[in-house]
Amino acid sequence: MAELKIGYLLPTRDRSVLGEHDLGRLVAQARRAEQLGLDSVWAGDSPVTRPRADPLLLLAAAAQATERVALGPAVLLPALRHPILLAHQLATLDRLSGGRLIAGMGGGFPTPDTEAQFTAIGADFERRISRMEESIDAMRQLWSGKTVSYKGEHFTFDDVRIAPPPSRPGGPPIWLAANGAPALRRVARLADGWLTHPPGRRLVDRTGYVAAGARHLVIRLATDDQDAGLEEFADQVLPLLRTGNQR
Repeated sequence: MAELKIGYLLPTRDRSVLGEHDLGRLVAQARRAEQLGLDSVWAGDSPVTRPRADPLLLLAAAAQATERVALGPAVLLPALRHPILLAHQLATLDRLSGGRLIAGMGGGFPTPDTEAQFTAIGADFERRISRMEESIDAMRQLWSGKTVSYKGEHFTFDDVRIAPPPSRPGGPPIWLAANGAPALRRVARLADGWLTHPPGRRLVDRTGYVAAGARHLVIRLATDDQDAGLEEFADQVLPLLRTGNQR
């Protein structure tokens, strides 16, 4: 049976809601997750709707505090950003992490709050999906390390080369968040992986996750004491997920 990798979502939004803005503590939690044997560390993205620490800056700090875990935004909204700047940031982060970056991306939920965030930043909410698709195409070309000219519906630029290029040829893998048939077709066409909410199974039902095709499970701890919760998870739940035992 394939190995199931386990990741940890840093509580960036939780800390912000509580008025706690000690980003060093979040970096320490990333380091501790690695020490406890988890495989990846993630950070959410929402600059306006659900304010929290910037995920790419936070993950850059986590990259310097860790050596092994994969690092990724869960998920980044590329339609809020220009692809040249985002390609540059992600390439730099991939370099800082030694090729450990997973570029988790999504289009944004179709909700009034998400629309308000796009409006505040000046991005067209109704065209966010095509803008995201075009951004992915442009970024992958920019990650080639070559000088790129691009002409699209949303973005046009001439003779642009970013440096440094990503640590890996072609750039970091892109995992897309998606639900529904059209979105899944987009994942198959554009992405290297699919991010989705898990089926309704017990957390320790490793066999069920793997049978459903999951290869990487990211957990969010619903507790105010994330430090204690992470220790408890690693002690009591992580071994069950590793071995596939049930309880």
